[in-house]
Amino acid sequence: MREMTPREIVAELDRHIVGQRDAKRAVAIAIRNRWRRQQLPEELRAEVAPKNILMIGPTGVGKTEIARRLAKMTGAPFVKVEATKYTEVGYYGRDVESMVRELVENAIGLVREIERAEVQEAAHARAEERLLDLLSPATPRTADPEEEGDVAERRKRNRDKLRAMLRAGELGDRKVELTVEHRVAPLFLTGNAIEHNDIDLQGMFEKIIPKQSHRRELTVPEAQKVLFEQECDALINEEKVNARAIELAENLGMIFVDEIDKVVASEGGRGADVSRQGVQRDLLPIVEGTTVQTKYGYVKTDHVLFIAAGAFHRAKPSELMPELQGRFPIRVELQDLTQQDFVRILKEPKNALTKQYAALLEAEQVHLEFREDAIEALAEYAFRVNQTTQNIGARRLYTIMERLLEELSFDAPARKGSSQTIDAEYVKSRLEAVTQDEDLSKFIL
Repeated sequence: MREMTPREIVAELDRHIVGQRDAKRAVAIAIRNRWRRQQLPEELRAEVAPKNILMIGPTGVGKTEIARRLAKMTGAPFVKVEATKYTEVGYYGRDVESMVRELVENAIGLVREIERAEVQEAAHARAEERLLDLLSPATPRTADPEEEGDVAERRKRNRDKLRAMLRAGELGDRKVELTVEHRVAPLFLTGNAIEHNDIDLQGMFEKIIPKQSHRRELTVPEAQKVLFEQECDALINEEKVNARAIELAENLGMIFVDEIDKVVASEGGRGADVSRQGVQRDLLPIVEGTTVQTKYGYVKTDHVLFIAAGAFHRAKPSELMPELQGRFPIRVELQDLTQQDFVRILKEPKNALTKQYAALLEAEQVHLEFREDAIEALAEYAFRVNQTTQNIGARRLYTIMERLLEELSFDAPARKGSSQTIDAEYVKSRLEAVTQDEDLSKFIL
């Protein structure tokens, strides 16, 4: 985990997300507290629980992006789930414990990448030797020691020559036969059958269904990739990966529960409302701290950081179960985006949409330049449409930009080497008619 101060965390988030200072500060402190906890004596460390966060704000203002960027910059395993996808045990749908299993899967991926980087050099060397064995099969030994020495010398020279040609990329057309292993999953373990199963059927069948192997003819570059993957798998200690991943998930894992307001039951609710209340009850022990069984081992959730988020248009945070409310002591309210926020979003972030579209069209050798008045106009249109139709926050800019550049993107291959300046007049000519027609803008924007 990178040792970043709260100020550094906020500064890094500012590079990608506009505004929302309170939310950024809250998550920055929460992340720094996790580092502080690691510095404590072991007996005290176990007592310090994470301060979970409840983000309140409309869609498209940066709730998910803050959490996702946070996980990325700290190297923590992260999973984003929607509360509405889960149901109370006994109802058809996903069980809340599956979010912990998903977190562990992500942690496995992170640890495997680290382990893979450590064994990469050795795996390349071993894969190269195996490939050379396939390209230059061993010749039968002779009874004469002197003759055998000459044969060994010729074999070495031939192998060295092949090695040089392989490294120079001169064997691309040559083919070799290779044994490839795979496991066939039962038909009923495909699609939603896995997603909606509380029991780890996939892991169970991996143990009882043997791997199948078959011979395949591959080109040298293809074979080299397959052999490299096989050697990486052989060099990586799976038990070590699993243990490290569980430790990483338990101490640094982050679970972002979106649409938490949608599992608030209405007054005197029945049917689906009963299940929603049940989701809260099932979620409570996960957030409080429990042990979940996964195919990699048991995982404790006591120190997983939970960030819940919701618009809370129809419900209030106070309508959540009191016990669940108590597990989210830090509350931050994210603000609606203003027209000036849209201007900043189009200009300031490292991954601003204007920069993304300019880079995409540059791939076609079409140079795109956005004038200041164009950015102001785009922000005005996005803000206006959000006010008159459904407010989807910054996501409105995606639809606006697609509409604006649709014709240019379509014709780009034929405009190779050209330039296009986007000014306020260009924006108006493409968007004015649509934004004026409120019914049409509901469908197009």
